[in-house]
Amino acid sequence: MAGCRSWVFFYTVCAVSVFGANAEIKVSTPVGKLFTYELMRETFQNDFEPLSKLYAGRLYDDPMIFKCNRQNYPDLPEWLRFTQRQPYDNGFLYGTPTSAGKHIIEIYAVNKRSYETARHILVIRVTAQDMLPYQAEFFIKLREIERVLPSSVQDEIKQDLQKLWNTEALEIVNITNALDRGGRVPLPLAGHFEGVYVKVGSEEYFSDCLLRVLTPEHQKQCTAGARVKSPGGCNFCRIPSNCITWCKTELFDLKKQEPTPPAPTMGSGILEDGGVFDPPESPPSRDYFPDYIVTVIVPLILAIILCLLLAYIMYGRREGVAKRNARTNQIQLYHHYTIHDNTDELRNMAGNRGAPPPLSTLPMFNSRTLERAPPPRYDSPVPLIMAQHDPYCETLPRK
Repeated sequence: MAGCRSWVFFYTVCAVSVFGANAEIKVSTPVGKLFTYELMRETFQNDFEPLSKLYAGRLYDDPMIFKCNRQNYPDLPEWLRFTQRQPYDNGFLYGTPTSAGKHIIEIYAVNKRSYETARHILVIRVTAQDMLPYQAEFFIKLREIERVLPSSVQDEIKQDLQKLWNTEALEIVNITNALDRGGRVPLPLAGHFEGVYVKVGSEEYFSDCLLRVLTPEHQKQCTAGARVKSPGGCNFCRIPSNCITWCKTELFDLKKQEPTPPAPTMGSGILEDGGVFDPPESPPSRDYFPDYIVTVIVPLILAIILCLLLAYIMYGRREGVAKRNARTNQIQLYHHYTIHDNTDELRNMAGNRGAPPPLSTLPMFNSRTLERAPPPRYDSPVPLIMAQHDPYCETLPRK
């Protein structure tokens, strides 16, 4: 009998893992109060690896991302928001419902290790309830939305605000990220946070500390941009990260109803007679010649002046070949022309293989006078080119 039960349990677990049974979670929340639901990664991890946990004893901690939407709709209801900072963090569904009703939310979890998916159904039933008449909104600068949504952190903030309001009957109405209210994205450095707005409400009237926000002195200091500290005896934040910014504190008295605007008067639907239509006269004529001069002629004159200046710099200030040769040393010019002559001669020889040997290679050849002399007789070999009497050679330095 025991073996039969174990097999039944084994087949049940296999069927759940294969066919992916969808869990349905039902919660309820009243109108006008904060609703928070935390998506625990451990819950979905059990759906991904049920057999390995029971039999193999392996526990995984996989990164997951959550995707939430209203059933048969592409997005969430307008009052509900979702946030998840990193794949290793839990996700949060939060918001404040504005009307009674029933909302079915589909939650999909994607395992980033095995790319498996799990689907849960969250049924939110919103019950009707009167709004709290006195509400106050506070800005907490050193907090982020993911760190405020856990219930333990909400209780810490609520306890500090209860002391500030001087009442225990206090409820959190809404929590909003500062980025959703037009705040700037903080630098990715330690000590920089996005900030959150926390709105609370109560049946009791505001305390004296909260009423100081409405005083002209306080508003004048905030308008001047001064750093306003908490009034004397009104600092109740035990944790520095839960301290509020007084200049961004707002009070709302819902009992003071604004006067309704008067209803529009219904007319007959026919315009009243306004007399004979008098069309406006045509505008006076305008002379566009000054505008033409400013927009066309002046830029054209400037372009011509720049062209003339550039032409003078490029062509008018060149020294020329004759002037350059007059300033150059004669020995340097002779050396330069010799290189050019030898280069031309070698090019001619390369073009015609049957050309006679160059004169510069003949024995006893003077490259300046083009004179040839019979080679002298030496017992020892002599160089092919010997230095002849050359007036330019006398100018060379001697050692």
